[in-house]
Amino acid sequence: MSGCRKRCKREILKFAQYLFRFITGSLNTDSVEDELEMATVCHRPEGLEQLEAQTKFTKKELQILYRGFKNECPSGIVNEETFKEIYAQFFPQGDASTYAHFLFNAFDTDHNGSVSFEDFVMGLSVLLRGTIQDKLKWAFNLYDINKDGYVTKEEMLDIMKSIYDMMGKYTYPILREETPRQHVEIFFQKMDKNRDGVVTIDEFIDTCQKDENIMKSMQLFENII
Repeated sequence: MSGCRKRCKREILKFAQYLFRFITGSLNTDSVEDELEMATVCHRPEGLEQLEAQTKFTKKELQILYRGFKNECPSGIVNEETFKEIYAQFFPQGDASTYAHFLFNAFDTDHNGSVSFEDFVMGLSVLLRGTIQDKLKWAFNLYDINKDGYVTKEEMLDIMKSIYDMMGKYTYPILREETPRQHVEIFFQKMDKNRDGVVTIDEFIDTCQKDENIMKSMQLFENII
């Protein structure tokens, strides 16, 4: 592997670690400010101002995210293999490959097999600072594996299984093998209001907003993205 590719992967891992701490709240305000103050960007993308207008990140936040993503990787893209490697390091006790695949597809909005800095930042802006409706729309897109505008019970189960696989056998309390299916049965019955076997985005958002338990379950995604 070339030195550039090694540095690229190292910087992307640092970027992912920063994001993980940022999302889970373990990165406090003071440390954010310290890292922003220390951030230097060798080359600023021409679209930085445009990204600032399109997202809810400040220019300084975009600069430090850009440094972590691109400073040592001039190509500025992450492929699915690298994405899976990053998640495998976060969840060594389980198998994160399937969930990383689903999450990669959700970030890869133009479906070209790679996630650019712009793709990632646009998605993160929704997940970190979007409205409840924005976050639920993003979650629906994650569940809608084949992107046909509907979520089936099988799709929901595939996502849920991938999460349990990623969390691994050392989760507490210990999860039974049938737990993912049981959770999906409960969620799906609440969401499929007209009993047609699929969940629309309106059904998904309406049910989540009205159900406290489902809204709490949304935190699972915030804690592992």
